[in-house]
Amino acid sequence: MIRNFIGFDARETVAYHVFAHSIMARASAPVSIAPLMLSQLAGLHARPRHALQSTDFSFTRFLVPHLSGYEGWSLFFDCDMLMLDDVAKLWALRDPRFAIQVVKHSHVPAENVKFLGAAQTRYAKKNWSSAILFNNARCRSLAPEYVERASGLDLHQFRWLEDERLIGDLPKRWNHLVDYDPALPAAQISNLHFTDGGPYFEAYADCGYARLWRAERDAMLTAEQRPLGLPKAS
Repeated sequence: MIRNFIGFDARETVAYHVFAHSIMARASAPVSIAPLMLSQLAGLHARPRHALQSTDFSFTRFLVPHLSGYEGWSLFFDCDMLMLDDVAKLWALRDPRFAIQVVKHSHVPAENVKFLGAAQTRYAKKNWSSAILFNNARCRSLAPEYVERASGLDLHQFRWLEDERLIGDLPKRWNHLVDYDPALPAAQISNLHFTDGGPYFEAYADCGYARLWRAERDAMLTAEQRPLGLPKAS
């Protein structure tokens, strides 16, 4: 079973569901998908919202190893994504030499504000934590108590690892930053990340790859209107 945890924020509910659909529709192996919803994590996560926290799942992503019992492997994704490839291919990249594997972006945004007026912050390893392949047994330092008190930079810059060599690389195609990374044909991208704001927000309706996102949403909403062909009651 390929375990997927997806960040959930009520302001991006449609993004979560479209992304989950995009994973399921292309997966060649069984997947589980769990939203990281604050309402379901009341016993684990109660830290006050920080002024620079742009989503409800800024910190809860680091609970994934605990929620997985510190066993096996798990994937975490931000919800503002669109899977264009088989997640089993990503799963096949698991490497036991590492505690986590990420796309190591060099992302320095120019703007100061992103979607819904959230502050755009700049820091080393920005967006590395937006898609993480966790080797759960090697992430035991991410106890809920630590996640509750650690600073945002300590968490997102992976200072909870004793050695940066425990951070493995993933191919860039698995976390393509829309309108930051150079535009590529969809066939060369495995996972789109609408990090600045997705086409489900009016202000970003014409962002890169918006057509692909809307097509996925429409496919998710499919409800065939054909008769069921059931026999008539006698």
